[in-house]
Amino acid sequence: MYYVPDGTKECGYYECKKCGNRFLSMQTMKRIPCPDCEAEIDYEIGPDESLEDVLDTAELIQKIEGEEEVEKMDTLLSLALTGGDYSWI
Repeated sequence: MYYVPDGTKECGYYECKKCGNRFLSMQTMKRIPCPDCEAEIDYEIGPDESLEDVLDTAELIQKIEGEEEVEKMDTLLSLALTGGDYSWI
């Protein structure tokens, strides 16, 4: 699979509030770092920001359970990234 390993039975479906990226992760916490934004983190935070707000920009949309459901969601999200080219599957 594209986002998570084959045979995954539970994962989190996240959306980054900073860049809008949607992705699957093995984690199922409420907020996690976005893999795309994580490389560009500016650790100089302002007086109204906390370090957690800067680091954890992706919020959990849905917890996906069941191997078949995880595989379906992974395929749908990966098709959006590859432009419909599913020959890699």
